[in-house]
Amino acid sequence: MWKKIPNTFTIVFYLILIAALLTWIIPGGEYVRECKLINGTEREVVLDQSFHYVDPQPQTWTVLFALFEGFVDKADIIVFILMVGGAFWILNSTKAIDIGVHQFLCFTNSIRKKKIFKKINIDDLVFILIMTMFSLFGAVFGMSEETIAFIIIFVPMAISMGYDSIVGVCICYLAAHIGFAGAMLNPFTIGIAQGIAELPLFSGLEYRALCWVLLTFIAIVFVLFYAHKIKKNPEKSPMYHLDQYWRERAEPVSERTEAVSLKKGEKKNKKAENKSLFWVYGALTLLQIYLAIRYPFSVLNMGGSSLSLPLFPIFAFLFTIGGFRACRKSVASFNMQLLFFTILYLIVGVLAYHWYIMEIAGLFLGMGICAGLAFGQSLDKVLSLFLEGVKDILGPAMVVGLASGIIYILQEGKVIDTILYGVSEAMGKVGEVASVGVMYTFQTALNLVMPSGSAKAALTMPVMSQFADLIHVSRQTTVLAFQFGDGFTNMITPTSGILLGVLGVAKIPYVVWFQWIYKFILFLVFLGFFLLLPTLFFNFNGF
Repeated sequence: MWKKIPNTFTIVFYLILIAALLTWIIPGGEYVRECKLINGTEREVVLDQSFHYVDPQPQTWTVLFALFEGFVDKADIIVFILMVGGAFWILNSTKAIDIGVHQFLCFTNSIRKKKIFKKINIDDLVFILIMTMFSLFGAVFGMSEETIAFIIIFVPMAISMGYDSIVGVCICYLAAHIGFAGAMLNPFTIGIAQGIAELPLFSGLEYRALCWVLLTFIAIVFVLFYAHKIKKNPEKSPMYHLDQYWRERAEPVSERTEAVSLKKGEKKNKKAENKSLFWVYGALTLLQIYLAIRYPFSVLNMGGSSLSLPLFPIFAFLFTIGGFRACRKSVASFNMQLLFFTILYLIVGVLAYHWYIMEIAGLFLGMGICAGLAFGQSLDKVLSLFLEGVKDILGPAMVVGLASGIIYILQEGKVIDTILYGVSEAMGKVGEVASVGVMYTFQTALNLVMPSGSAKAALTMPVMSQFADLIHVSRQTTVLAFQFGDGFTNMITPTSGILLGVLGVAKIPYVVWFQWIYKFILFLVFLGFFLLLPTLFFNFNGF
């Protein structure tokens, strides 16, 4: 165990220096690129046989530009982190999440006492349901950046349940990225890669669905095994001392809410005295009625299929009834319902209206403002709390910018294309199994310096798909190799702004996370290779 854990900024800065050193060692090279329409979106792809060496561009004092350029390149994710952090700071100031978590724990404890549930571990059931849901989100619409927003919910919940912050991160972030790696309908990886490889969109679904089930099952077993160990002996957690940050914020609230819950028929069920609560409820109800009239049907796009449902009218009806009941109970109950509907709108927005992090950030900001106003805070106070939240989350946001600086240095040094060319040339000298293994290894290694799946697909798939034809390997297998290579190491690569954002919000040092998860990632990488082999010997649909 490290005696002194290095600051994440220090680790990333060293990686920037290493990247700069590589630009002095690896020759400069470039592929010629052209714009091509892929699944209705214009993408820049590499022309086959277009690689050529260029003058080397060794990087020196440009390392000082890395933070600035990284901020510019990842401005959307950075602003997303700041806005979501500020919004949840407002929500946390109302104690709604803390009270909601405590009430959830009381509910699970009451269930345990019933005979029918005595032989069932309720915590395990809760974790299985949450992980399956997030894994499905990752597999269907590529949930990734969105997990940052959920860390603020699940880490305190895991701590309150007697686990640690790592468990809280795993049940949403790890689960979503397992789904991302074993995706069935992910438009950001599979959709782009298959389009470039000129394959039918989301073909080969059956085998990928089997892979997703297997990977999700393994991830759930892994997390539950660790959770049981921590529940039995909390001091075995590598985050035991560092999680004191979360325990200090959870314990006072738990004690207070427990005292409240003991007073039957008094404060718990008392009508909210704050008139602003009903004003917020009324305004949101009118807004949802407007949305129900404006958008009577929403078309959910999942893969190659679509489903039209009257979701906004349903949400308006449920919110009108449920919101009124919540107002009669307490502000905390109303704000928890507000959070629940925010998540529902997030899902529908992504699947039906192509929302990305700008829309999601705005959605959470609106939730935070409404939660603060419902609590009786003035708009000035709400915005002050928002700024406090932004300050608290500024560190993780800056790490995201610095991590993106690594990619900036490699791109400025013109070495990424050279690496790609070298590996593709080497693959032409080995057999089918070895070639697929080299493809997969290369995609996995490249993900350590280029975590963007869509960018990596545009860079590698034009060459890899053509190479697959030469060695008589299915292009679908090449896409699957790209998919696994892009997915597993996302959970460990220090250049991933999403990973560093998640760890920053959860207060988990990167070194601690790396030491804890690297063996599991290695296992997944080996498993991914073995899952590729059946596609060489069996005629799966789409392969």
